[in-house]
Amino acid sequence: MSSKLATLAEAVASIPDGAHVALSGFAITRCNMAFARELIRQGKRDLTVSQCVGAMDADLLAGAGVISRIIYGGGSLDRFGRLNCVNRGIEEGTLVAEEYSSLSVAFRYLAGALGIPFIPIRSLRGSDILERLRKTAPGDIAFVDDPFSGEKWLVLKPLHPDVAVVQVQVADEEGNAWIFGPRWDNEEQVRASTRTIVITERLVSTEMIRRNPEWTRIPGFRVFHVVHLPFSAHPTSVYQAYDYDADCIKEYAQMTQTREGVQAYLDKYVYGVKDHWEYLERVGGLERLSKLTADPVLGY
Repeated sequence: MSSKLATLAEAVASIPDGAHVALSGFAITRCNMAFARELIRQGKRDLTVSQCVGAMDADLLAGAGVISRIIYGGGSLDRFGRLNCVNRGIEEGTLVAEEYSSLSVAFRYLAGALGIPFIPIRSLRGSDILERLRKTAPGDIAFVDDPFSGEKWLVLKPLHPDVAVVQVQVADEEGNAWIFGPRWDNEEQVRASTRTIVITERLVSTEMIRRNPEWTRIPGFRVFHVVHLPFSAHPTSVYQAYDYDADCIKEYAQMTQTREGVQAYLDKYVYGVKDHWEYLERVGGLERLSKLTADPVLGY
């Protein structure tokens, strides 16, 4: 098969305004941060983002005005605070939010992956989440009668993102990818989406991938672009690659408390650098990154 290698700029350029993008991150872990910064630099607009748990990448995109809609199961910056930009957008009415439980978002991806028209779920019944969804997303929920028992079931509409963007530890040029540690809903996201962009910390040969086929979580035939970009999730963590950068996340959480702070952050770390490599120099370069690199035995 031919190589699917692309630069980050090329991969981002393939995403049209108005697209639905599924992001693989979880709070401050394995987030698509370099991808988010490049989306902002390229001036993308009116995107829908979906995530099982809202994370730092989605929050940055909300702060920059790139996304107009988010489908998620709540979220945070873990111990560092709230998703200030997402919450502000919801409160001010500039961001349409479909707020589910994390499980129900995963179910919607699963329905999309299986190619079924809807999926039943029990956990939302009697919840405030369901009552809000009746107002914010009435077209994505319904009730059907079980043909066997006659019981009425809540069902959810499948999610079919235009693009799944998945941050991985290892991939080859064909897009076959390994994900170490928690995978959350990433595999369902990929199968439910029209196409996939893989952003990998390490690029290896296909021969290496074939030595451990059971480790392949994303098959290459589902992947359109492979971007090799070390430290592309910074300042969030990637298991077995590097830890999260606590000082950088604290700075982000502090600055994004106000709109002025968000703009200052963007000017410093997004618009103020031409690409990912300049960003890494801006945050401290090799000296800082080497302190975050994972222990080869412990994996973090």
